[in-house]
This record gives sequence, C-alpha cells and structure tokens, in this order.
Amino acid sequence: MRAIFFGTPAFAVPSLDALTASADVVGVVCQPDRPVGRGLTLTPPPVKARAQELGLPVLQPTKLRTGEFAAWVRAQGADLALVVAYGRILPKDVLSSTRLGFVNVHASLLPRYRGAAPITWAVVNGDAETGITLMLLDEGMDTGDMLSTSRTPIGPDETAGELSDRLALLGAEIVRAQLSPFVRGELPRVPQRSDQATLAPMLEKKDGRVDWSAAGLAVHNRIRGMSPWPGAFTQLETKTVKLLESRFVGLTRSEPVTPGTVLVADKSRVLVASGPEGHDAVELVRVQLEGRKPVTASDWVKGRGVHEGDVLGASASPAHPRDLS
Repeated sequence: MRAIFFGTPAFAVPSLDALTASADVVGVVCQPDRPVGRGLTLTPPPVKARAQELGLPVLQPTKLRTGEFAAWVRAQGADLALVVAYGRILPKDVLSSTRLGFVNVHASLLPRYRGAAPITWAVVNGDAETGITLMLLDEGMDTGDMLSTSRTPIGPDETAGELSDRLALLGAEIVRAQLSPFVRGELPRVPQRSDQATLAPMLEKKDGRVDWSAAGLAVHNRIRGMSPWPGAFTQLETKTVKLLESRFVGLTRSEPVTPGTVLVADKSRVLVASGPEGHDAVELVRVQLEGRKPVTASDWVKGRGVHEGDVLGASASPAHPRDLS
C-alpha cells in the first residue's frame, strides 16, 4: 500500500506512526512552519518534526487550488491519503488524486461535531462519551461516508487537552486496525444522517469567557473544555484571571446571590456562586493572574488576591484575555 499522510499538530503524530507500520508512506503534507513564543521563533509543526525523524519526504504547500498540488499528489501514485487534523480544506481535484480517495481520522462520533474543534465542544457540552470516526472525505465539512467508529467515555473532570491525548492514541489504533481492511474493500461505507448533525466551530479567544449565570456544571465544563486553548477566563475588578482547573460542587445555598460572588476564600478552597440566582457553586482549583505564573486557589487567597464577597466577571473588561503565557 502506497500512502500520503496529511496532518499538522501533535494529535496527528500517533496516526502517522501507525500508518508507517502498514504502508509505504511516499510523502507527508503539513502546514508551513509558524512563529512560536514571545521570540516568534519559526518552528516546524509536530508532524513535520516526526516525519523528518522517520526520514520521510515533507511538503508544506501554501496554496492548494492552483492545480500544481493536485498534480504532485497524482504523481506519487498513492493508493490513498490519510488525513488527520491537517487544518485546511482540500479541493475536489486533490480529493480525486489517489486511487481510493482520502481517508480522515475525525475526533468525534459523526455526524455529531462536524468541524474544527470537536473535542473541545464535546467537553463544553458535557457529553458522556465521544470517539473516533474513520471516514472518507468529500467536498463538504466532515460529511463523507463513515467506515468505522471507536467509542470512549469522557471523564467528568477530564480536560479537552487530556481527552485529545487519549483520542490521538485511539485514532492510531483505528488506523492500525481498519486501514488495511478498507484497502481490501472489506469496510462498508455508511452514509451520515445529516438531520442528526451538529457543528464544532473553530475556537476563538472569546469562547473562553465564563458566564457565571450559567449552571455550575456548565461553568465547570467550559473551564475544562477550554483547557489548554483558548483558556477559560473571568475578571476580578480590572484584572483578567485565567481559570485553569475547577470542580463542580453543586447546590450550596437556598438564598439568591449575585452569580460570580466568591462565597468562600480561605486556605482550603475558593468557591464561586453560579447559576441564575447563584444557587450552584464551582470550586476554583488553579488560576493564573495577569503577568503571573499559575497558582493554586489557596495560594491566591494567601497572596490576598481574592476575598470572600468579591464578584468575578462583574466589571467591564476586554473581549478576551491577554497572553498570560
């Protein structure tokens, strides 16, 4: 089997390794190097770094619709292309340039969460399970026929980053187990039911803003769902506070209180009221203040950064947090 691999981030690396175990990988395609960090150092994506370690040829096209790229793919004589979080939409002439088409590893149970950020939105929405769908790409947004699925539960406190690490390995497992049967024509093509589809749009920094009037469990799910990027955040007076880790406490009081009110701030914990009348509570476990390193909530209290009665998210503030890295 001759194959081309398309992928960019660390999530795709285990699938690249899995593909090399069963196929002659004749090319690896990823996005261009990007400036990273405060020094804006030009840095190769993780897939490129791994491909170079494996001695595989790498291509980083900036344009996909000129016809030249499709011609390059056809010239490789590949049986198929495997796509894992490549990050760009492939045009029709590219999708038709291998013998068996383009197979995609998608991090959701399609047709749920078509789009760029399926892992994050599954966590934010409090889903109990997710998985990997092996599917054929077409010109739509994750609308092609499904070939195989693998399911996994989502832990109640699992972050999107932690879930992503697990799904990356699950994606590699499905590549090892199902790609060869697909080539042999043994996997049925199952059309998706578009009436059951949901979307997982690309993330923006503003998506990390916490609405304390939401139910406590929804607040907790947003905090863990936005980890590690774009990061959940709130305001305390004029300062942005990044919320790194939380726990859902549940119903704690019968009398109403302003959502976002700090109910407890002592050496053991910080509890914040949530819900329309503040009846729920969320415990903040780790936070990061502007210009500071991450700290536990108890250290935040010890440093007199937060007090009982403070109201989070109450002041006028920017649309998104500053870069706290």
